Amino acid sequence: MKWLGKLLGAFVFVIIIFLFLAPYELKAQLEGKPVAYLDSIMEDEDEGRLSFPSFVWVDPVMKEIYIIDAKNRIIIYTSDFFPLFTLDKRDGIEAPLGLVVDKEGNLYVAQGPSKRNKRARISVFNACLKWERDIYITGFEEADSFTPYRLAIDKNDNIYVAGNYSSRVLVINPQGHILDMISVKEEKGGERINVKLNDVAVDRDDRLYLLSEQESHIYVYDNNRKFLFKFGQKGGSTGKLSRPRGFSIDNLNGRVYIVDYMRHTISAYDKEGRYLFEFGGLGWGPGWFQYPRDICIDPMGRVLVADTFNDRVQVFQSKE
Repeated sequence: MKWLGKLLGAFVFVIIIFLFLAPYELKAQLEGKPVAYLDSIMEDEDEGRLSFPSFVWVDPVMKEIYIIDAKNRIIIYTSDFFPLFTLDKRDGIEAPLGLVVDKEGNLYVAQGPSKRNKRARISVFNACLKWERDIYITGFEEADSFTPYRLAIDKNDNIYVAGNYSSRVLVINPQGHILDMISVKEEKGGERINVKLNDVAVDRDDRLYLLSEQESHIYVYDNNRKFLFKFGQKGGSTGKLSRPRGFSIDNLNGRVYIVDYMRHTISAYDKEGRYLFEFGGLGWGPGWFQYPRDICIDPMGRVLVADTFNDRVQVFQSKE
């Protein structure tokens, strides 16, 4: 059994070295970059562990943090990371994918099909978090197969709905009526093809941003939905995007942060689409990621990353 003792000793040695070096590795990989690690959100209100968080969003008014995880629940935290409340199937949350809150405090939740309800929908909850109604998307040819995935809202309470890898983003009013449909075409092999879109955001000037994981591009529109420019380049090295799954606008510092699922990194661009820097990489300690899926920048400039396979949301402070 001597070999077992040696193996155990070697394992303990590796753990000690990892714990000793982790802070220095984190400092090195963030050295000179305008972000600093703050904390990690890892527990729910019952002190249970988060399970594969896939979405994070911060209410810009109340500054509360909303997290969706693999248990099909929405956990709401205070701005200092204290868990306040959980919405789950008892409240009508069955297959949550994304959400947004309007100026009146009404919560709109994009939900996929579930056992109880086979139709994808947007569920609306009032400011007291009580279910009021469901919005079912109708009025265009592919409506039956359209699954709301990510939501954004502008100053006029128009709601932008990105489908689950759909070729269009819908603009609806709070009652669910379609006001507009936005699609993007790219030149491929001499043909103009529809681009699959998977995320949407609106900045404080009501500029619209659409993300395509397929193309590794972000498409930018003005507040009248007129196309301005696109940025991002597909690839597996620094300054490029492999599988961008989500993004967020930093209105405080004028940056766009994009989470790259396959490269386990966060890439930062300025508002004109110029690449600035990246941080992260595959790992388990603070400042490292394992298949991150979403990101949100709060009003204080903090960067929250849904670090999915590490079962946590990491929080960083961005600096000028």
